[in-house]
Amino acid sequence: MLFKEDLLAVLEAVLFVSHEPLSFDKLLEVITVSKEELQDLLNDYQEILNLPGRGIKLVTVAGGYKLMTKNSYHEIIEKVIKPQGGQLSRAALETLAIIAYKQPVTRSEIEEIRGVSIDSMIYKLLDKELIMEVGRKDVPGHPNLYGTTDRFLIHLGLNSLDELPELIQNPDNELSQDELDFNNKGLVIDIVDSNE
Repeated sequence: MLFKEDLLAVLEAVLFVSHEPLSFDKLLEVITVSKEELQDLLNDYQEILNLPGRGIKLVTVAGGYKLMTKNSYHEIIEKVIKPQGGQLSRAALETLAIIAYKQPVTRSEIEEIRGVSIDSMIYKLLDKELIMEVGRKDVPGHPNLYGTTDRFLIHLGLNSLDELPELIQNPDNELSQDELDFNNKGLVIDIVDSNE
């Protein structure tokens, strides 16, 4: 039987090595404790990480738990790990915002909102695994429908799409400029290549 300190160490080790968020069920499977014990461990670990002098935090994103660095250390961390893909362009962010708020959405529907061709933006967002094809629209030609991925949620620090800022429709039923620009909301700082 493991002591609480040992279980906390196991929890920390598992979260540390995982590149993707781990669901509660996956943590239960790996740590083999009761649901109540796991919840207590997660709460205790979060309290420990919230103490002064800690550089990481435990967050709930994309339906799971993940260790992330605290925002206050962002500039220092960039001195060690430079984002390989840099920030997304304004056009890519606008395309991503439209997909996030209107999904599932076709390429032509996005182009209608943006008023320009978005082929290169779609390829870039697919390549960065921020969006994916989620099906085909039941209209002539059966165009692809696009939606966001868990990677999108992770980079924005969201647990679900319900946490996106509220969509305010203007009279033309289009997205406002604030909604097209995630940076104004402080949601997107860096979205880097998938081989980070």
